[in-house]
Amino acid sequence: MPENLSTTRFPVAVDAALQEAGWRPGRWDIKLAEHWADTLRAFESPAGHRHAVFPAAVEAWAEFGGLRIVALGPGRQTAPPVVRVDPLAGLHLARTLADLGRALGTEVAPLGVEGEDQAVLAIDAEGRVYSIDHTGDWYLGPDIDHALTTLVTGLQPARLTTGT
Repeated sequence: MPENLSTTRFPVAVDAALQEAGWRPGRWDIKLAEHWADTLRAFESPAGHRHAVFPAAVEAWAEFGGLRIVALGPGRQTAPPVVRVDPLAGLHLARTLADLGRALGTEVAPLGVEGEDQAVLAIDAEGRVYSIDHTGDWYLGPDIDHALTTLVTGLQPARLTTGT
């Protein structure tokens, strides 16, 4: 077997950080995910903006919800942030997430935060993950697994651009 192939779902460093945070293969807290979904669906901003809730978000919340993930080593290109999977951290960002979704042509839901709320993490209806901070919008990966790998290993994410 080639040495660069892993027999686990995640790279070793990511798997170790996830397990240290309390994640195990098969972890599934659907009650917590449904509570979050109900809370987000019920929220309406003063300007009338609402959150999108869809299966990809609920599945990510069920598997990783409530975890506080800390990298166990230095990052490759950036300092790895602490990652907290809690969509209610983005409760008051319904308009921001709707605007991002409109720009991307999809729905976007909150996923959690990086660091001490320096950036909000979001997931779209296809399962792609993004980070939104004061410097811009960032693409973390095509799914939650890639996004966690990007964050925990300190890989430089791609900046989203307007294409102009």
